Amino acid sequence: MPKAYVILTEAIEDEAGMAAYGRASAPALAASGARVLAADPGPQTLEGTWHGDRTVVLEFESVAAARAWYTSPEYEKAKPLRLAAARTNAVILAGFEPPHRSGSSRRT
Repeated sequence: MPKAYVILTEAIEDEAGMAAYGRASAPALAASGARVLAADPGPQTLEGTWHGDRTVVLEFESVAAARAWYTSPEYEKAKPLRLAAARTNAVILAGFEPPHRSGSSRRT
């Protein structure tokens, strides 16, 4: 089963509110087993227009685990703080697993 990634782009309007969100959301994130892979306040746009001034990438064991974190009662308590402090886009992405080649064997 491939890992899953949650990507949030945030246009922060209230730094103190986002700090409160960070404190409130940390227990739910820790309980989910997620890892924060990136939290960049200045992502470099290569093409098109990127939303916000901070991008966060979270890694989960699966799409189901990411969805369980996002809909958990613990995170549901913290989410309104983020929504009040920033305009955010969020997505869940399934990780990519290359197809296994059949018939190939390694000679030793």
